[in-house]
Amino acid sequence: MEIQKTPLLDCFIVKPNVFTDERGIFCETFNKRAFVEMTGIEVDFVQDNQSISTYGVLRGLHFQKGPMAQAKLVRVIKGRVLDIVVDLRKESPTFGKHYSLVLDDENHKQLFVPRGFAHGFVTLSKESIFAYKCDNYYDRASEGGIIYNDATLAIDWHLPKEELLISEKDLLLPTFKEAIA
Repeated sequence: MEIQKTPLLDCFIVKPNVFTDERGIFCETFNKRAFVEMTGIEVDFVQDNQSISTYGVLRGLHFQKGPMAQAKLVRVIKGRVLDIVVDLRKESPTFGKHYSLVLDDENHKQLFVPRGFAHGFVTLSKESIFAYKCDNYYDRASEGGIIYNDATLAIDWHLPKEELLISEKDLLLPTFKEAIA
C-alpha cells in the first residue's frame, strides 16, 4: 500500500498494491497496521456502505456532526467518479478548503476522509459502484450537508449543471456558511 498526502490536513490518497495476471486482479484494499504506520491515524471501521449510481448522479455534500462524525475510506469498485471533500474543522489550517480526485476501477485509488469533512461525488461513467468504510455508525439525527453549488466553495463538478441528477433532499442543503454557523 502507498499513502500520498493531499493538500488537506489528515486526508490521504491510499493506493493498494494491485497484482494482475491472466485471471484478473487482486488487491488488499485496506490494512490497518500499514495505514497506522504510514499516517499515524488510528481508525476502526465499523460500517461498510455501497451505492450504485448512473451517469450524472451527484451525491453530497454530506457529513455527520458531533460525536457521530465519521472518517471514511472511499473507493470505486466499478466505473469512474469525481470525489470531493471539504474540510469543516474550524481549528484546521485547511478549514473551508476542498479537494477533488477522480477515483475509478482502473487507478484503484482510494481516499481517506477524516472526521470533520463533508464528502460527495458525481458519477462520470455510465454507471458506478461506490464503496466506503466508516469508523462510526450512521445516525440520522447527526446528518449535515452543504449544497453542491455553494458559491463560497465554488466546486467544479466536471459536468454541466443540466447533466446532474441530484436528490430533492440534497437540493435543499444549506450553504457552507449556514452549515458551519
